[in-house]
Amino acid sequence: QVQFVESGGGLVQPGESLTLSCAVSTNISRAAPMGWYRQVPGKERDLVATIIGSTITNYLDSVKGRFTISRDNAKNTMFLHMNNLRPEDTGLYYCNLGAARLLKAWGPGTQVIVSA
Repeated sequence: QVQFVESGGGLVQPGESLTLSCAVSTNISRAAPMGWYRQVPGKERDLVATIIGSTITNYLDSVKGRFTISRDNAKNTMFLHMNNLRPEDTGLYYCNLGAARLLKAWGPGTQVIVSA
């Protein structure tokens, strides 16, 4: 069973940057979409960004131009580079496969707090 472990979260001020990392326990096909999700208390988990292969990406409108998703299949790792962070980016970030029908067990997530 594939496992995901997220890291890199933290407390930052608005306008600052963070890079999240996702370690995957097994190799994921380059053709399979992978994604970053965000959850805040009382709300459903949102799909923030997806990547297929190395270059096909898609983003939630609110993060376009500020977040960049990337993956290194050779190292079973995925990243989310987050720039110009806003308070509304606060949440628990998870990585997983990037389509509802493909989802595996969730990892522990990594907390991002954007606050002045």
